[in-house]
Amino acid sequence: MRLLAQDRDLRTIAAGEVIFRAGEAGASVFGIVDGEVRIDWGHDHDGEILGPGSSFGVGALVDNQHRRVGTATAVRDTQLLEMNREEFLFALQELPMFALEMLHGLEERLGHLKQSGSDLSQPPPA
Repeated sequence: MRLLAQDRDLRTIAAGEVIFRAGEAGASVFGIVDGEVRIDWGHDHDGEILGPGSSFGVGALVDNQHRRVGTATAVRDTQLLEMNREEFLFALQELPMFALEMLHGLEERLGHLKQSGSDLSQPPPA
């Protein structure tokens, strides 16, 4: 994530600031360079805390009409790398290991959600 963030403007989010809310339109994915972000899935689901190297908001890259499934809030002051679809595809082309790391992170998150008893029949995380 730090390699991708070099020579790019990072988005700085203050602790407690909402990055996006469930139901909002989404057109970008976020990578955490520094800090922590909490993703809340609603009252029926456990939330999760993501740290440096994690990404979230991937659904926006898959669906042009994407609506965020969860609400993302900075737990502490956080620096984010924000990429739209074109920037993300360029990053995958230039750094193929980024794709593997991202898939690994998504697999871990899915495993944690499954262990926490979340209802996996709901749409995937934002």
